[in-house]
Amino acid sequence: MTATRPDLCFVVTKLSQYMSKPTVNHLGLAKHVLRYVKGTLDYGLKFGKSEAGLKLTGYCDSDWGSAGDRHSITGYCFKMSTHGPLISWKSKKQRVVALSTCEAEYVAISHAVQECNFLAQPYADITECQRDTIILFVDNQGAIALSKNPVYHQRSMHIDIRYHFIKSQIENGSVKLVYVPSDENVADMFTKPLSKGTLCKFSTIRG
Repeated sequence: MTATRPDLCFVVTKLSQYMSKPTVNHLGLAKHVLRYVKGTLDYGLKFGKSEAGLKLTGYCDSDWGSAGDRHSITGYCFKMSTHGPLISWKSKKQRVVALSTCEAEYVAISHAVQECNFLAQPYADITECQRDTIILFVDNQGAIALSKNPVYHQRSMHIDIRYHFIKSQIENGSVKLVYVPSDENVADMFTKPLSKGTLCKFSTIRG
């Protein structure tokens, strides 16, 4: 899951939350995962030469309060070419309880932007050029608007200030948020279980 199988990221993250007190249901889910792995042993990431050149882009998404403690799940991933494989991905439970889908997406964006800053330097070293603006695709237009102007109105005044650094990253050109439809958001696979058809689409089209 960590190195070559991003399709296992969500379920492994989910099961790892119950390591101390697993139930029979969790054992059944673990067995289901093992059967899936056995049937997909040839799955992996394929790296090759990019005809379109290198461009670091990312996808970000979140669910809303699906965990038992009502915390949301952040999911993000990054790749270095349009049809290339993922180079970084994450599925993580948020520390705060989001009061809306917009807030959950906003917190997820802040996590993804932190990863952007981490990947920016090795990307610049590989391409031997100065840091370029990183495109981050998000499927919530309300969260995009809040990221560009996180004024302290009733909708956002309760959000921890550490999440509001997104605006400075957008203003200095480090990151650009772009809307993408939910059914085209690759990060969706890191926040919830996907159907076989959706998973196959992301595996073949997105690399």
